[in-house]
Amino acid sequence: MKIAVTAASGQLGTAIVNALKKEIGAENVVGVVRTPEKAQHLGIEIRKGDYNSREEYNDALKGIDKVLLISGMGDPEARIPQHRNVIEAAKQNGVKKIVYTSIVGINEGNSFSPIVKSNRQTEEDVKNSGLDWALGRNGIYIEPDLEYIENYKKEGEIRNCAGEGKCTYISRPELGYAYSKMLIGEEHNGQTYNLVGEAITQQELADLINEVYGTEIVFNSVSVEEYTEERKSVLGDFLGVVIAGIYSGIASGAYDLVSDFEKAAGRPPKKTLEMIKEYRNNH
Repeated sequence: MKIAVTAASGQLGTAIVNALKKEIGAENVVGVVRTPEKAQHLGIEIRKGDYNSREEYNDALKGIDKVLLISGMGDPEARIPQHRNVIEAAKQNGVKKIVYTSIVGINEGNSFSPIVKSNRQTEEDVKNSGLDWALGRNGIYIEPDLEYIENYKKEGEIRNCAGEGKCTYISRPELGYAYSKMLIGEEHNGQTYNLVGEAITQQELADLINEVYGTEIVFNSVSVEEYTEERKSVLGDFLGVVIAGIYSGIASGAYDLVSDFEKAAGRPPKKTLEMIKEYRNNH
């Protein structure tokens, strides 16, 4: 059984590839990437495939039984036809199953919603492909907060507009494990899973970071307007608005979800404390 992973050299792709190698062996995993020289470290067969090129994907998916489609990083509207290139190439090559990494969130109501909406369209495209399918909706990654730890230390605070809202953080290695099981197990066909962890507030996140890193970070809640302007000044208009949209979504309860992780992975998700400790030990 040959399983292809798109965007395999990215952080999520790498986590999924590593999990699959343990499950079915490196010889049965194929990575499809835009820039093959960036993926040699994965220790698997690498094929070239750009989401914008149907022709490249027609070649990349030859002899593939199942494909893991990782959501693209482009403009929301551009992602839909990009993902369709992969889906159509999969159909043309007789691929039997497609698993798509979607995201949790609401498709109306905040500045992150256009990205969610485009992912929902791809979910429909996957369901209508005629192939076996399974969908994962990824929770918010824990890693960006931990990558930002030096800034938090310097500033002495986690500052955003999430208020008392709860977020079900998950780590990329946890997602990698769940997707490997979803690809292999036929019992997951036709299922949509919220791949999220335990629900915690920003104050609880600060407390857990303090416990693992020995820091004394506090959480300060600010208004959506204030936070949006702050993020835009640091990250630029597009990304600043998207990040503020995620935190305003947390405040509104969009990320306080029932987890389907155990259904997908066969075990409960790791606790947030454990994911933070794991990250620290590996970086």
